[in-house]
Amino acid sequence: MAQNYRVGRLAQEIQKEVSDILLRRVRDPRVQGVTVTGVEVTGDLQQATIYYSILSELASDGEKTQIGLDKATGLIRRELGARLSIYVTPEIKFERDESVQYGDNIDRLLNKLRHSEE
Repeated sequence: MAQNYRVGRLAQEIQKEVSDILLRRVRDPRVQGVTVTGVEVTGDLQQATIYYSILSELASDGEKTQIGLDKATGLIRRELGARLSIYVTPEIKFERDESVQYGDNIDRLLNKLRHSEE
C-alpha cells in the first residue's frame, strides 16, 4: 500500500517537474506547446513513461515533436535527477497521448449525429 502511494506521488512530481523543464529549460522549437498529460512509473521506480499532447493534429508535427522530445530526454532526465530527491532517477520515455484526439473525434461524431437527427 505504501509502495503504491510512493509511485503515485513520484509520478505527480515528475509530471510537474517535466512540465516546468519543458517550459523553462528546453529550447528546441519542436517541443513548444507540449502539454504533459500524465506519467506512469513502474513499481520499482526504474522507468517512467511520460504522456504528452500537442495542439496540432498534423502527423508531421507529431513526429517532429517526438523527435525533439527524444533528443531532449538526456537533459530532462539530468534536470529531474537534480530536482528530485530520490536514489535513482528513472529512465524516461515519451509517448503521445491519443486520448485528446480520440475525445475530440467522439465529440465531432456526436455533433454530426445530433445535426443529422434535426
